[in-house]
Parts: sequence; C-alpha cells; structure tokens
Amino acid sequence: MFLRIDRLQIELPPPAQQDPNGAAALQELLGGKYGEMSTLGNYMFQSFNFRSKSKLRPFYELVASITAEELGHVELVSNGVAMLNNGPDTAMDEMDGGDISDSPFDAMKDIRLAASFLSNGGGSAPVNSNGHSWNNDFITTTGNVVLDLLHNFHLECGARLHKLRVYETVSDPLSREICGYLLVRGSVHAHSYALALKKITGVNIEQMLPVPNINLDKIPESQKYLAEGSHRRLYTFSPSDYAGIAGLWSADEQALPGDPPGGLEVVEGAPEGGKIHELAGVPSAFSPDYAPEEMFEIASRLYQASR
Repeated sequence: MFLRIDRLQIELPPPAQQDPNGAAALQELLGGKYGEMSTLGNYMFQSFNFRSKSKLRPFYELVASITAEELGHVELVSNGVAMLNNGPDTAMDEMDGGDISDSPFDAMKDIRLAASFLSNGGGSAPVNSNGHSWNNDFITTTGNVVLDLLHNFHLECGARLHKLRVYETVSDPLSREICGYLLVRGSVHAHSYALALKKITGVNIEQMLPVPNINLDKIPESQKYLAEGSHRRLYTFSPSDYAGIAGLWSADEQALPGDPPGGLEVVEGAPEGGKIHELAGVPSAFSPDYAPEEMFEIASRLYQASR
C-alpha cells in the first residue's frame, strides 16, 4: 500500500507570471517518453510483478522504494505545470463568473496546449509537450531482474538528458527549480540501478556514469540539493519497510565522480518537503452560475464535523 503525505518533495517558488507555454514544456517531464509517468509506471509494475521477492529482497526493495519517490515526482511536476498555467498566487478566489461574453480566455486559443485550458481548467494531464497522451507501451516489465534493472538504468540516463533539454528550454525559476532537483535525484536513481547491476552481475556498470555527461556543478538550481547531500541519499518512503536497500546503497560506496564527496546513505521515511500551493478558483473557467460561497459553506461544515 502507499502512504500519502500532503506536501511536495521540495519547496517550489511561486510563479512571477502566467506562462502556459512554459507549462507546456514542463509537460514533457510528466508525460514524455522519459517523463515521470514512465519512470513511475516502469518501477511500479516491475515491483508488482517482481519474481522471487524473498530471494532477491534488496533488489525488489530498491525498485519498490523508488516507485514511491517517482509518484512524488509526478505530483511535483503536475503542481509546477498547474502553477505556471494559473500564474502568481492570489489571496482569494474570484467570487463570481463575471462577464464571460467578452471571451476572457481569448489568448488561450493561441497557446501551445490550448487543451490545458479547454479540457483541464489550467491543470496538468498525463501528456507530453505536444499534448500527446502518455503511452503505456513505455512500460517494460520482463520478469527478469537483470534485464529490468538494465532497462531502468537506461531510463534514468535518458530522463537526465530529457530534464537537461527542458532546463535549457525554460527560463522561469519554477521550472528550473524542478529540473535542478530532478537532475540530482535522477543521478541518484541511475547510480542505484548501476550498483544493483554491479552486485548481481559483477559488471562495474557505475563506471559508465555520468551518462549522459551532465556536470551538475553547471546547474545553479542543483547546488543546494548537492550541498545538503541529496545526491547520496535514498529514501525508503516507509516508516519501517525497505531498509534492505542498504545492501546495495551503503556507506562503503561513494558519490559519483564530479559530485560532492561522501558515503551513500539510506534515509528512513521521506524528505521533509515543501508546501503545496493553493490554486485560486476561476469561476469563468467553469460555469457562469458558479456559486463559490455555497461550496465554501459546505466545505467548512464538513471540515468542522470531522474535528
């Protein structure tokens, strides 16, 4: 089962302005071939289908724990997309639909992903930067642990290049913060799968890293995550399970060349994370008869009844 925490994995800066085209670029990190939906789908179904769990426990626990982190990455990127589509944080919801006869969203017909407004109300969806639906054919689960781990190594290396290209495409601080963080965590995952392959086959595949050759010291937004040691941590995302990954990701191994030095560590639980930004209600995007005051009253009564 999964335990959900009402926080994002990192603190995101609020957008300074509405940027739906930037949000479209960020969608590639969600629904693209190497996006977070793909890493989540691969690791989740591999963990469900994993053979000989008791005999290969550390390898199963590695895939299972990273599954939970990837679910958080889907949440992180989705929030970033919605924040860019909606623009700066506001203190309150609009109280009525206003005059919708004057085409309040006229500009939206010309953006790259008009469907994000026409169908999703400015939210995110499992699509790539061109609006093509994420494809479950991107999932590989063979039942062979070595082949699956090798596929995962390839997937993480491809995802790092993916994130760098999006980083080089966008300029807003929110998107770059997401890319900087995910580049660090992608290095951790690629490294962990390389070490797992080394343990099970004897091949020093970690010597192939970094593939692609991305020096994180060139990414300003990655520096605080490197400084706090995020490049050498694996989280269990569980209060008591998956500690067995320490057999693969342990202090006798070192961080990747080019990253700040230090032994690898397993951290029980999840990172502290950051708040989830609240998106303001936009009545004109939904219905001219929108009555938010009635909904607020109902929600308030339900909340009080639950205390």
